Amino acid sequence: MTGLSTVLIVVGLFLAGGVYSFQKQQMPKSVVLLLAIGSAMCLLAGVLRIQGIWG
Repeated sequence: MTGLSTVLIVVGLFLAGGVYSFQKQQMPKSVVLLLAIGSAMCLLAGVLRIQGIWG
């Protein structure tokens, strides 16, 4: 199911861009941290699905 893996990676990269943007706009650290965790989880899930380790 590489389609879902691709979507997860794209969403993770989109969230990573949001982390950069929010950090640049001096948003609260808790929001930036939450977005960074979400980005890392999406990227990790996408990579693990491509590798066949998970899902």
